[in-house]
Amino acid sequence: MSTPVVVLAGFLGAGKTTVLNQLLRSATDVRLGVVVNDFGAVGIDALLVAGWADSAVSLENGCLCCSTDDGSVDELLARLTAPRRGPGLDAVVIEASGVADPAAMVRRVLTSSVPGVSYGGLVVVVDAVEFAAARRRHPELDDHVAMADVVLLTKTDLVGPEEAARTAAACRELNAWAPVVPAARGQLDARLLFEPRPPRQRQLALGEVVAGHPDGPDGPDGHGTHLHALYDTLTFRSEDPLDPRRFVEFLQRRPSGVFRVKGFVRFAVRGFPQRYLLHTVGAAVRFERGPWPRGAPRVTELVLVGAGLDAEGLRTALRACVHEGPPLTDEMAMMGVLRDTEGA
Repeated sequence: MSTPVVVLAGFLGAGKTTVLNQLLRSATDVRLGVVVNDFGAVGIDALLVAGWADSAVSLENGCLCCSTDDGSVDELLARLTAPRRGPGLDAVVIEASGVADPAAMVRRVLTSSVPGVSYGGLVVVVDAVEFAAARRRHPELDDHVAMADVVLLTKTDLVGPEEAARTAAACRELNAWAPVVPAARGQLDARLLFEPRPPRQRQLALGEVVAGHPDGPDGPDGHGTHLHALYDTLTFRSEDPLDPRRFVEFLQRRPSGVFRVKGFVRFAVRGFPQRYLLHTVGAAVRFERGPWPRGAPRVTELVLVGAGLDAEGLRTALRACVHEGPPLTDEMAMMGVLRDTEGA
């Protein structure tokens, strides 16, 4: 199981560190690795981080933080994901500099030689207060939004509903399919970006806040405050196999709002009876071919994760990928799948 590496980008003052802090505060049952790129002093939780470039710091909640001022990430990714650090990380978040080119940081992750890590997507933070003025001064911000896998709209509590809606609409004009997720105070449900481990049963530590307390995980200031409303999931199951051409086309043109697709796929092509493990993050699609476990039903089972999903439209599009009748014999139908298959 690879560790997803999420790039968190956005212009100066957009609220990246606030988002990162919220992710760290909500990491009760999640181990996060953090790489902070190009900073002088950044507040992470209650910790003031300054002057320790290229070092690793263990945060109180079990997460780890590194920093770099030269844009390199491989050494830090290797350090954060080293087996000697104990239980594996659920994800790594790279907070890019406010003046960095997100495309360059994404390329560093995609070309990383560190084993066991994979690209987890580009999250671009957009300031609902300043975006209109900032993009006039810095037209390159349009390109940043256009390449995002998820757009986080921060500071929506500081503008009226109409202004927030205009900013969201401007982001959708630049990027028609990425989810545009409101994050007024940087609050983001981590399940939109990666899959946390199942909650652990544990005793309440002395002095720990309890559920329902105003500052607790279910209180208005806690990480459990209606965050489930910020993302949607949809499941799809088919006992009939899928037509690979139609399914690859669906993945390439999947509707707006879908950030992740994961699950197992059975294809209707003679000579290709294997199970295909599918994992997509934004525009990145990865298949892994392997045998079906003994006794496991040979069915397609998918989970789609995103924001503002058109559930019925997605189910209709997926049902259109189902093949009925005898298996296909054209091996060329699998080329779009095999091209992205690891270890095929």
